[in-house]
Amino acid sequence: MADVGGGFGIGVGVGVGARARIGAGNGAGTGAGARATVGVGVGVGVRPYAELTFDSEGDVDRATQGAVSRMEATDLLVFAHGWNSDRSTATRLYDRFFAPFEGLVGSGVRLGYVGVVWPAMRFSDEPIPDFDAPGVLAPPGSGSALDPLTRRALGEFWPERRTELDRVAELLEERPDSAAAFIEFGALVRELAGVDTVPALVAPAVPAIFTDDVLEVCRALTVALARAGEPGAAAAAGPGPGPGDGPGLTVGAGLRGLWGGAKELLRQATYYKMKKRAGVVGERGLGPVLAQLAAARPALRFHLIGHSFGARVVSFSLRAVPDRSRYVKSVTLLQGAFSHYAFADRLPHDKGSGGALRGLQHRVDGPVVACHSPHDSALKVFYPLASRMAGDSAGLLGFDERWGAIGHDGVQAVPGAPRLSLETALREGVPAAGCVSVDAGSVVRRGGAPSGAHSDICHEELARVVVAAGRMGR
Repeated sequence: MADVGGGFGIGVGVGVGARARIGAGNGAGTGAGARATVGVGVGVGVRPYAELTFDSEGDVDRATQGAVSRMEATDLLVFAHGWNSDRSTATRLYDRFFAPFEGLVGSGVRLGYVGVVWPAMRFSDEPIPDFDAPGVLAPPGSGSALDPLTRRALGEFWPERRTELDRVAELLEERPDSAAAFIEFGALVRELAGVDTVPALVAPAVPAIFTDDVLEVCRALTVALARAGEPGAAAAAGPGPGPGDGPGLTVGAGLRGLWGGAKELLRQATYYKMKKRAGVVGERGLGPVLAQLAAARPALRFHLIGHSFGARVVSFSLRAVPDRSRYVKSVTLLQGAFSHYAFADRLPHDKGSGGALRGLQHRVDGPVVACHSPHDSALKVFYPLASRMAGDSAGLLGFDERWGAIGHDGVQAVPGAPRLSLETALREGVPAAGCVSVDAGSVVRRGGAPSGAHSDICHEELARVVVAAGRMGR
């Protein structure tokens, strides 16, 4: 889901050679004002807590903006979720992630907690470790059919596409052994993703996953499911294709064995829409709102945190930060779903181009920390596959490093950007400015197929990274 030159990213690393370090911080307590209740957040234990709610166009709910503006705090933690099916899921995530902070910051820090809520969704077979109650999720490997929770979430995500979604659900349930059925399914997914409406002049910007032969794509995704550990996917896919295989490749279990890959294609269509939506919400919504808050309260310090596509939300919000502003004190990206080359001045495979939002770390008065994990199947396997753009379908099954995600292997192609283990970051702190990668695989390691550890982020160790990046510890 990445576009290296024109999509995911938060800018080119500047000052990354600086080696000044900030202690990780293990102080106790916050100021007395931190317990004042502001805003809403049923089930969120920290105070003051409020939510900033945005629609798909980036328009903010003014009541939620007002609640944030009234917070009594020295520092605001602003956290944007990734794919979540509804507000209650996001709120529970914020409750879990924010819980350790009060005991980690210094006595002069009064924290305010802000949860960004924007329209996204999550398939119900994507587990969050120690988060979802038993029986709530569809069991991994349960087949290609859509469970009721996912079907409802899709209807809320695409409210004007009930007819198309009904037919998609029917095909996934019936799994016809028919090439014509796959062609119909591919056309429906393209309509849902909105790629059929892309003008011809910009058609090359449409990912090949939506334009290539649908049988080849579904076969590739079925093989990817096997690689990610989805039970039964390997048998369904049959032996992997050889170098000479093309759209006419044979399938061990017949065409019925490809409907798991077809379901993954539908999932990728939701990611494609969320990717675009996250950029809009960040640039047109969150960024201007934070700028207004900072203008009204110049002493307030902001610490931006984003998970998955929420990392894209907070990253694109930097476009609305005025030059020479100093109110954004840190950015922490947790399993970020955007290009690992986003910070590069020049792309290794295209020396004439740079990262999508290069240079914007100048607007952060502190470090940009990218936490990554090799146990994240969503970013290790599906992200690079779905990120391939039109023009190289022969390599669809390849995992070319140019399509890698920052949440899989950190910041790439930025000279001098340090790479730290989580243990080192917690022991010695992180650089005072610029880009830094932190391998969080020692804690971000649990989760089932197909996403792996993508959502395994509720750990005190990651809260301590945020405190270190924001210079909030003792």
